[in-house]
Amino acid sequence: MKILLVDDDPRLRELVRLALERATYTVITAGDGQIAVKQATRENPDLIVLDIGLPEMDGFEVCRRIRLTSDVPIIFLTARDDEVDKVLGLELGADDYVTKPFSPRELVARVKAILKRTAASVRAETTLIYGPLSLDVSAHKCQIGATTIALTATEFDLLGTLARRPTSVQSRTQLIHAIWGERSQVSDRTLDSHLRNVRSKLAKAGWQDAIETVHGVGFRMSSDLT
Repeated sequence: MKILLVDDDPRLRELVRLALERATYTVITAGDGQIAVKQATRENPDLIVLDIGLPEMDGFEVCRRIRLTSDVPIIFLTARDDEVDKVLGLELGADDYVTKPFSPRELVARVKAILKRTAASVRAETTLIYGPLSLDVSAHKCQIGATTIALTATEFDLLGTLARRPTSVQSRTQLIHAIWGERSQVSDRTLDSHLRNVRSKLAKAGWQDAIETVHGVGFRMSSDLT
């Protein structure tokens, strides 16, 4: 599989590149945001590791531009342990984030987990239908009626997890384990950011309040299918 690694620090870029290549990934690199956007379009990577603090164009803007045409998984790298940065990144469509300084081994583990999850989604049932919602898993296509909705890999997995058991309430812990794995350290705030994104996109497509919050318990698909 091919990874696009974007960071303006040559030493860090080389360190991470070697770690990913030892894990048998093909790695292409970029040192600034403009080159990253071009590489993402030309190389069609399976995953992007993207630093926020880039010259020419920051990681947030790179993510915005990539998300116009692609749902490729994106892991943000951030030098600041700032919740605002992390939430903004997730709202823009990132799938995960790693705070600097970090262990290359940790980053490789995050990459493996996301790619494994993406591959599992492709192998899962072909189509999920609930009310106006249709999820074509093999094509990674989401529709509300005739309207197609662009979802990131994590958003698609989250919606698919809820749609497979639409009338069952699933707790935050159950959703985090289903999407990121039982050993994941993903926070409730991260899950809430993805939930907010999915709800917003479904609402714009015409299904208001598609995901219900059962206070103190968890979440389920709405019983109002109109």
